[in-house]
Amino acid sequence: MTHHIVVLGAGYAGLTAARRAARLLRGSDVRLTLVNRSERFVERVRLHQLAARGIPPGQSLFRALAGSGVDLVVGEVAEVDAEARAVTVAGRADRLTYDTLVYALGSAADLDAVPGLREHGFAVADAEGAGRLRARLDELPGGAVVAVVGAGPTGVEVAAELAEARPDLSVELVTRSELGGGLSPGARRHLRRTFARLGVGVREHQRVTAVERDGVVTAEGARLACTALVWAGGFRVPSPAARSALRTDERGRLVVDGRLRSVSHPEVYGVGDSASAATVTGGETRMSCQAALPMGRYVAVDLARTLRGRRSGRPARIRDLGLDVALGRRNAVVQLFRGGGRPVGAVLTGRPAAWIKHRVVRAAAWLAGA
Repeated sequence: MTHHIVVLGAGYAGLTAARRAARLLRGSDVRLTLVNRSERFVERVRLHQLAARGIPPGQSLFRALAGSGVDLVVGEVAEVDAEARAVTVAGRADRLTYDTLVYALGSAADLDAVPGLREHGFAVADAEGAGRLRARLDELPGGAVVAVVGAGPTGVEVAAELAEARPDLSVELVTRSELGGGLSPGARRHLRRTFARLGVGVREHQRVTAVERDGVVTAEGARLACTALVWAGGFRVPSPAARSALRTDERGRLVVDGRLRSVSHPEVYGVGDSASAATVTGGETRMSCQAALPMGRYVAVDLARTLRGRRSGRPARIRDLGLDVALGRRNAVVQLFRGGGRPVGAVLTGRPAAWIKHRVVRAAAWLAGA
């Protein structure tokens, strides 16, 4: 009987799992279906470039998903019935039944984090959001204030890209913590120097509690007027897993074992941002393409071994190697981590770091099979 594998989500983790599994299981009695909300793979780590109109001529962030031995179903995942082993896709009359499920629905901007954000804010967590932000930025006159909330990698990249692409705008980065928190002193100094050169204002230790049409309000009682607001203050995962019988954590992420299988339903694998897996240092996987790619590769190999009756290999070994953060077109910071996410003292910055960042981004899309 044909074994049906259904992969939910075609981000870095899901696409890696689907296309690698299709290659490894070629010739087997296996059918593989990939469900995604669009017919294209999106290089999500470059969406800040799309918003700032920084995509070089001849390049694209999008790749067609059809082909490569995988059946493509385009639609939004509405429900996962783990007991019946079935998936409901919005707009589709029949349910997709599976023998093995790979849950890789990724993450999205948390636009309900504070009041007014969904009505007045923008985000770059998906192509649609980046496109809306680009249209809004095109409307802004010189001197307009753009506030970027959140100083993680996404917020830093957005602020730097906007300031470089639109020097006529006033870009303000608002963060509840410290700019470059978790990085080495050298990396933090480079971030501050770069933002000073680009004219990016930094407001640290300011927690945004509300978003209004023309500004933001903070818990500290401050009000920052702005013409546009970009939210990079946190992500949420889609809700199908949390609404199902699958075991999830407090954030709705699928809880998986060492083989990245659901601890409650071992026929379900969890990869990428929507899964909570252990790293080799005992921590939890970070929402990143750095974790998504090896998770997707591992699941494809484990599936191939299992379906061919071989013994399972070693548990997944996911490492948090560090951060590479773009600071515009010709600048970046590359920070390596020791075990436990502790930054090493040495840091690479400037053009050499930008070259590495570019290569890492291009390699990520290639490794995903895009």
